Amino acid sequence: MQAAQARAAQPAHLTASAEPDEGEDPEEIAEQAEQYAEARSAPGIVAPGAYTAAWRALQALPATPGRWRHVTDRPYNSDDPRYRDIDSNSSGGAGLVTGRVTGLAADDRGYVYAGSANGGVWRSRSGGGNWSPIAAKVPSPSTGDLRLDRSGRLWWATGEGNTSASSYVGSGVYLLSRPRTGSFSVKDRVGGTELESTVIRKLRILGDTAWVATNRGAFSHSVKNLSGPWKQEFVPNPDFLPGGAQATDPNAPYKNIINDFAADPSDPAKVVIAAGWRSGDAYNGFYTKVGGVWQRTVLAGDIASDAANVGTVTFAAAADGSRYYAIEQSPALLASNPDSNLYGVFVSTSGSPLGPWTRVADYHKLAASGSALTDPGYMPGAQAWYNQFLQVDPADANHVYLGLEEVFETTDGGTTWGTPGPYWNFPFPCWSIDPAKQTGDCRQTTHPDQHSVAIGSNHGKRFVLIGDDGGVYRRPVRGSTDASGHATDWTSLNDGSMDALQYYSVGVGRDRGGVAVSGGLQDNGQSILRPGDRTMGSNFGGDGGDTIVDPANGCNIAEEYVYLAVWVTNNCAVNDGSWTTDPSKATSYNVAPPDNETGEARFIAPINQDPRDSRIWVAGGRHVWLNTLGYAIRSGSQWTNLFDLGAGHTATAVSTSGGLVYAGWCGPCNNQGFTRGIAVGRTDGTGWHQLTLPIDGTIPNRYVSGFDVDQADPNHVVVAINGFSRRWTEGPGAGIGHVFESYDAGEHWTDISRNLPDIPADSVKLVKGGGLVAATDNAVFYRAAHQRGWSVLGKNLPTTTTLQVRTDPTGHVLYAATHGRGIWSFDLGQLRHGH
Repeated sequence: MQAAQARAAQPAHLTASAEPDEGEDPEEIAEQAEQYAEARSAPGIVAPGAYTAAWRALQALPATPGRWRHVTDRPYNSDDPRYRDIDSNSSGGAGLVTGRVTGLAADDRGYVYAGSANGGVWRSRSGGGNWSPIAAKVPSPSTGDLRLDRSGRLWWATGEGNTSASSYVGSGVYLLSRPRTGSFSVKDRVGGTELESTVIRKLRILGDTAWVATNRGAFSHSVKNLSGPWKQEFVPNPDFLPGGAQATDPNAPYKNIINDFAADPSDPAKVVIAAGWRSGDAYNGFYTKVGGVWQRTVLAGDIASDAANVGTVTFAAAADGSRYYAIEQSPALLASNPDSNLYGVFVSTSGSPLGPWTRVADYHKLAASGSALTDPGYMPGAQAWYNQFLQVDPADANHVYLGLEEVFETTDGGTTWGTPGPYWNFPFPCWSIDPAKQTGDCRQTTHPDQHSVAIGSNHGKRFVLIGDDGGVYRRPVRGSTDASGHATDWTSLNDGSMDALQYYSVGVGRDRGGVAVSGGLQDNGQSILRPGDRTMGSNFGGDGGDTIVDPANGCNIAEEYVYLAVWVTNNCAVNDGSWTTDPSKATSYNVAPPDNETGEARFIAPINQDPRDSRIWVAGGRHVWLNTLGYAIRSGSQWTNLFDLGAGHTATAVSTSGGLVYAGWCGPCNNQGFTRGIAVGRTDGTGWHQLTLPIDGTIPNRYVSGFDVDQADPNHVVVAINGFSRRWTEGPGAGIGHVFESYDAGEHWTDISRNLPDIPADSVKLVKGGGLVAATDNAVFYRAAHQRGWSVLGKNLPTTTTLQVRTDPTGHVLYAATHGRGIWSFDLGQLRHGH
């Protein structure tokens, strides 16, 4: 969800860009996923077994004394009336939110299971809310799908398949026999390593067989006999698999994508496979088995079966076998139609997935059903490759919930539709920015970007649950709506107990006798938690990228949207929305460096400040930029260009202290000709040069993800290197090691990884007393002063990716921004006192 309140609410005469900015650009979502994956896989691809090996190495390491404290374990209100400044989404109607939920399952006794994008599985015993984590002891916390079988067992497919072919990869499929009381562990995995390093878009149980749709083909397994590996059923292009003759082809990750399965209700062994990459490929289409061989098939009726129009597909069957429904996304429309790439929503009234299929909705019909997305350029299905769910009411084959960017509903088999969950309330007459009215007369809606759905019941009361980029929402299966078709009865289940927030960054500064903690989030803007708050607020909308905070004043904040779109506020962005009628009352200022305008920056671009002088900032796109005005900056023109990293090169990490600047970059950043480098120079513009980093040198030819510079000696610097070492990465110069140290400004480096698990490293921090902290994709590690070996830092940080670590103004408390389990802190004094 893009920060669009400013454009949607502000009268045209108050802004030079008056046209509404309807939501998150689909290309931005794709780029975000690709860049997240590149950091972990370039210069090649990651082979199966990497995560299991890293997990085993992690379990063998000792842990330091001390425990982590959960900082963001409280509700996060995206509509907080305190923060209605320019570029906030507050008053949009999403209410309490958490991170993306990509899998849902529910039973008839009030038990609900939610799988988050990178935060594991959560259980509620009360129809949602009061969540408890039940998957803290597995190598990958990423969810592709959740499914309860007829015996009440919970199947968890890891590796999110919503975004790209290779991000948030998983470690396979796990089965929990008693999900009401148990928790997942490594012993619950079904099969071996054959599904490692894949993403799984759907897990379907058809008869006595479980089917999984992965980016490396279709696999099946008996649900009765759980022994043995998964059977590889169908691979469209086997030469493009790891180890294959064409594995190094730039399009290899997209050559074997399976999206979903459907089966003949009278014979579950007759399966239809929907295969294909969202942007199109020759193998895209439907397949059935004929004479023991999978062959392309044409489904009858309105649904497309040609490669040009079969992209991402979702099926849903009626419980009584009378109907099948389908969503079909079109690669051809993705390439040609800026409004939508939805080919249509279809029903097969024969009950057979072979058809004949009838189109019951297109994007025009859905836009006219109460949608908030009615403007050209962003209409229902604009993100149909990313947002899809379908759920048929088990009690009524004509009652269907449909998820795209919004939640749609039909009670007559698709003849008519309503929009119970519109994208947001901004375009509707009921909307008001006035905090006294909260969200005006508009009702609670759902966060945009739908991914998962389930129907359950509690004490005989049936409910539907939807999972999206803002968490989980619930309403009665047969809920109430207003005259516009918008639901009046959504309940946000994001009560703070399921902290699945996906932070990119964290910043801490003094405030009210304590500290204010800020952080940038995937599609949930910027959160701020001030001393005395019981609820976190959102003071900046859309995606929140990198963040810096003035240590002396936690309300001086620089917050990035994406591509180096930096904004600054000096009052925590506290605002009642009065800027809509008096622009002088805005308290956030656009100060984006020029690389934002030219598009020469990474999706999440780096920004940092000198820990010794908060007036000195550096930021990186193609160029390394310097700001010497600190939080008094008011315009992007006030940045100084320190150094050009080179055409096609973009900064991945920047750091400065004592007048010296380090900038890591890549370009190309994928596995086709991947290059990386480090540039060093001074803030006065002198001495800039590229370090000599040969492809087979000490620093591996992998993504440079973070620096920290010694405040006492700027020639002393530590760097974190992402990706896996050469054992698991196919690509030139992958090398070994993840943390490297230099005492001569990068001219010579020493690998200090030692006993660190072979896992992507994301951030490093030199801490008081001479210790060193390294944040990785599955844990945070600590190396004490004058020691060589590493230990796990603390004993209770959840398993997930930690993208950034920073300290508080005293330097005594470490803060960790996890990309799936919120923000945590660790008092470093626990290491000294041993308790």
